[in-house]
Amino acid sequence: MKLSNSLEEYLKTIYILKNTEKQVRVTDIAKRLKISKPSVNRALNTLKDLKLIEYEAYKNIVLTKTGDELSKDIIKRYSTLKLFLTEVLEIDKDIAENEAKAMKHAISEDTVKKLENYINKILDLGDLDCGYDENSEKCKNCVKITAKNRLKKQV
Repeated sequence: MKLSNSLEEYLKTIYILKNTEKQVRVTDIAKRLKISKPSVNRALNTLKDLKLIEYEAYKNIVLTKTGDELSKDIIKRYSTLKLFLTEVLEIDKDIAENEAKAMKHAISEDTVKKLENYINKILDLGDLDCGYDENSEKCKNCVKITAKNRLKKQV
């Protein structure tokens, strides 16, 4: 399913909020994305029509199974690209974040898989037997530190 960039951002935000907050509300999404509540409502109705969320006005927003899987894929593409840009190419974090956001919409799942394999090979992260959780900030920081240390050893 191909979504617009903005709808992907909404799904990603809902997924992140559901994993960090007890409930996901229009207000939470509006604050996080720094947009108006009416804009959020319009997007949520579109996502509901696509059967990616369950949503009723003034109620908690819930991802459907398809919405959850799609959200994970969006986050994975973004995380993989950002990791590659910051840790392998050593691009400034702010620039890498913006470019990863733009690029994640343009690359295929096959390309992401190959990029992921390349990153894992070059950074040798396959031996991190720690129950890595891609949504955990602690895990993301650990991977960044491990990757930097391993890149320094290769140079």
